[in-house]
Amino acid sequence: MKVLIATDAWHPQVNGVVRTLGSLARAASKLGVTVDFLSPDGFPSYPVPTYPGLRLALPSRRRIAERIEAARPDAIHLATEGPIGFAVRAYCRRHGRPFTTSYTTRFPEYISARSPIPEAWVYAVLRWFHSAASVTMVATPSLRSELDGRGFGNLGMWTRGVDVDLFRPDRAVDLGLPRPVFMTVGRVAVEKNLEAFLSLDLPGSKVVIGDGPQLDKLKRDFPAANFLGPLENGTLAAHLAAADVFVFPSRTDTFGIVQLEALASGVPVAAYPVTGPKDVIGDHPVGALNEDLDVACMQALRASRDACRKFALSYSWENSARQFLGHVRKVAAGSCEAEMAMTMTETAPG
Repeated sequence: MKVLIATDAWHPQVNGVVRTLGSLARAASKLGVTVDFLSPDGFPSYPVPTYPGLRLALPSRRRIAERIEAARPDAIHLATEGPIGFAVRAYCRRHGRPFTTSYTTRFPEYISARSPIPEAWVYAVLRWFHSAASVTMVATPSLRSELDGRGFGNLGMWTRGVDVDLFRPDRAVDLGLPRPVFMTVGRVAVEKNLEAFLSLDLPGSKVVIGDGPQLDKLKRDFPAANFLGPLENGTLAAHLAAADVFVFPSRTDTFGIVQLEALASGVPVAAYPVTGPKDVIGDHPVGALNEDLDVACMQALRASRDACRKFALSYSWENSARQFLGHVRKVAAGSCEAEMAMTMTETAPG
C-alpha cells in the first residue's frame, strides 16, 4: 500500500508537524506501508508576512496533477490547510478521489494573533476545507470535542508517539547553569506564549531552545534567560534531558509532541490546563497543570523522573501509525471501488 501525504510544512522547518510526518513514515514502513510526500520541494515559494524564514509554496494545478499521478498512491492524506493542501483537495474533488485530512494547527488563533482577521472567519474556511474529507483526524479527545462543537464532521482519532530511543534520561549533558533548569522547546513566535514563561519569578535558570520571529525581541526583553537557538536530534535530546522541568506555556497547540519528548527524557511538564496538556498529562503524576504557571512549575519539580519515563513508554509511533493507517485504508478501499465503477461505466456497451 502507498499513501501520499500532501503537506505545506516540510524541511528545513523544525516543528511538530514535520517531526510527526517523518516519524509516521518510518513507523508505517515497518508495517509494510510506503508513505510518500507531496511537499513544497520543487515549487516556487514566497515568504510568509510577519514570519521571516517561513515560506509557502506556489503550486500549479498542472504540477500538482503530475506529481499525484506519478506517485500512483492508494490513498491521499492532506496534512495541512495551506496552498498545497488546497491544491491537492481541488485535484481530488475534480477526479472524485476520496481523501483524509488532519487538524494539527490552530490557524484561527494563530492568524488572529498576527492580524485583525476574526477567528470565526478562519474557522468557517477550515470547516469547508475539512468537510469534503472522509475522515478528519485529530490528536486528542478534547480537540475532537471542541471541533465537533464548532460544526466539524467525520472526526477520527490519530494520537501521537515519541522516539524513546532518541529521547532518554541518560543522554543528559551538563548545561553549566544554576539549578533548577526550567526549559521550553519550540517555535519562538507570539502564538507560543513564551512571555508567560519568561516573565515568571522562578529560581535557577530559564532556557529557550528554538528559533522564530520573536527571538530578537524576547532576547532584549529577558536578558537573563538562556536562548540556545534551534537544536535537533541527539543534541536536542541531550539538552532536553538536562532540564529539571519542561515548561509548555502554549494555549493554542493541538497536542504538543515535545511534551512526550520531555517525558521520555525523564523531565516533568508544567503547563496550563488546556487542550494538549490536559490530554497528555491529565491527572497523571508526571507534571502539573495550573492556570498559575508559576505554581505548575514548582509543583512539577516534585514529580518522579522515573514515572515520567515510564509514562512516555506507553506512547509508540507504531501504535500511532496503526491508527492513521486504519483511517486511510478505508479511503483506499473506497478509491478502489470508485475506480472499478468508473471502469465498468467506461467499458459498458453504449
